[in-house]
Amino acid sequence: MADATRLAAAAAHDDPEVGLAAIVALRELLDQLEALQVSSAREQGWTWERIAAALGITRQSVHKKYGTRRFPGRRRT
Repeated sequence: MADATRLAAAAAHDDPEVGLAAIVALRELLDQLEALQVSSAREQGWTWERIAAALGITRQSVHKKYGTRRFPGRRRT
């Protein structure tokens, strides 16, 4: 959590090089967190529709992004 806080502060830095680098790192962190939560949701039996609704995107979008990934202990549907 400290890294996320540090990156969020750096994103507002006066130096664009520092700020933009922090934004890139935050995007990567968010992608990792999203994948972790999608994996958790699938393991708990959530449908693609439910995950999409929680993320505020379409079912097609979430399935396109994560549908080909294999999550432990879960069959693809």
